Amino acid sequence: MNGSQREFLENLLGTSTPSGFETAGQRAWVEYVSEFADTVETDAYGNAVAVVEGGEQTVALAGHGDEIGFIVRDIDDSGFVRLGRIGGSDRTVSRGQHVRVHTDDGPVPGVIGQTAIHLRDRDDEVDDIAEQHVDIGVDSAEAAADLVERGDPITFDQTVSELANGRITARGLDNRIGIWAAAEGLRRAAERDPEVTVCAVSTVQEEVGLKGAQMVGFDLAPDVAIAIDVTHATDQPDTPGAKSKGVEIGGGPVVSRGSTNHPVVVEATRAAADAADIDVQLEAAGIRTGTDADAFYTAHGGIPSLNVGVPNRYMHTPVELLDLDDLDRTADLLGAVAAQAHEYSFQVEL
Repeated sequence: MNGSQREFLENLLGTSTPSGFETAGQRAWVEYVSEFADTVETDAYGNAVAVVEGGEQTVALAGHGDEIGFIVRDIDDSGFVRLGRIGGSDRTVSRGQHVRVHTDDGPVPGVIGQTAIHLRDRDDEVDDIAEQHVDIGVDSAEAAADLVERGDPITFDQTVSELANGRITARGLDNRIGIWAAAEGLRRAAERDPEVTVCAVSTVQEEVGLKGAQMVGFDLAPDVAIAIDVTHATDQPDTPGAKSKGVEIGGGPVVSRGSTNHPVVVEATRAAADAADIDVQLEAAGIRTGTDADAFYTAHGGIPSLNVGVPNRYMHTPVELLDLDDLDRTADLLGAVAAQAHEYSFQVEL
């Protein structure tokens, strides 16, 4: 990963993009891909598609640009902000965190309150998100209303931290790293002069039901769609045994098999990985992937689709963790698949 690629990643991770409020992140993504794409288009809800023209066959490389967060549900008489969820926000890690309320006039800092351990009846008690509150430092509803209003999004106020062995931790790696990989996969495919048309896609509102992918799948109707998302690395000590998948940080991109994942797309991806000497891990998806691939593959009567994952620890917390080599190799893999896609028909032979 060179300097400009790392700068792009840092830019994405430093931009708040809760579902339904992705504009700033989508704008940063569009600016980057415009440097090497033939065309870039956006739709009414902010889904963005960058295209490198090639042959008649179209391969889409898609990540989702939104992150989980919170929303201002109400303001009580004392000026405390009451919370609602945006996506799968985790009530067990929200208390005691610094946050920013994103208003039309700029961010307002606050904290999600946590009663001191000395005052709690049970130190293991965790309230639901709806019972938690943000303290923005005011003492009345009127004072709070001068700063924030219902419907303003909220995200954790947290920066990227460097760990050992080329690993980073940050909030919202899910899934700004997916749109980074899609953009870089497009660039690396373009350098190989592909015989197919390659599209990089940054979708919106994945965390609230794969909504952006439903829109793009219908409108773009590619011949092949590869969704790039984080996937659970289960190599940490406290992973329940029944949830272990054999996926490890530093082990390379993860290719899903089963259900959504079209067997010919799986075959083509594994073959491209072998040819490019990229180590990949396999992941079982017996029912669904939980990613944009689930929306793509049922669009237009069936789009051959695949989920490619980047191993991630501590998903949906403020301290998500990944290995930068895994991410860089994922972009290499996407470029290699797109470059070889013309060799496949992507139809199941009966």
